[in-house]
Amino acid sequence: FPKLSCLLLVLGVAAGAAHAQQAKLTPAEREAKAREYFTDTKLKTQADRTVRFYSDALKGKVVLMNFVFTQCGDACPLITAKLVQAKNELGDVFGQEVRFVSISIDPQHDRPQDLAKFAKKFDAVHPEWLFLTGERANIEAVTKKLGAWTDDVESHSTAIIIGSPRQGKWKKVRPDAPAKAIAMELRQLVAGEIEARKLAQAGAAGR
Repeated sequence: FPKLSCLLLVLGVAAGAAHAQQAKLTPAEREAKAREYFTDTKLKTQADRTVRFYSDALKGKVVLMNFVFTQCGDACPLITAKLVQAKNELGDVFGQEVRFVSISIDPQHDRPQDLAKFAKKFDAVHPEWLFLTGERANIEAVTKKLGAWTDDVESHSTAIIIGSPRQGKWKKVRPDAPAKAIAMELRQLVAGEIEARKLAQAGAAGR
């Protein structure tokens, strides 16, 4: 995933100089860079609600992103079932601190109601689990940023991307990773998120 590698570098996961530079940024500066990179492209949720990709789908949460299409007969159902298990492993942390974002790579066929049916079929219904579609140009713009756009939906990316805009940390998790391992990675990011909030509050109180 060359574009995904670029994403990880841009957002400061890479080691060395890039990581050192990222560490100097404030949480607000990291979020500004993330918003600039991901963009606020308008998409539609499974509830047919218009959202801005960064501000409404990513900001303020530890996020897990993956890619689906509703006519998929193999990888998408398997990965979705795995993510349902990971959601269950997280308990109350899911929704409070963690959000899942599943992005359709077949927007021509996946209308909001199709995604809603898909979510219901696989027991993936939750206010903090967004299934996103939209105009082809908008989906293409977002998924290209994530290194996942393809003209052949059958060979779409099975990458799972997790991260925290506040911390500027992003990484990919293997789709065959156990649900417990995915939940553990997310919990580690949540711990960092809570610590970052405490530091920001302490800094504000000290001014």
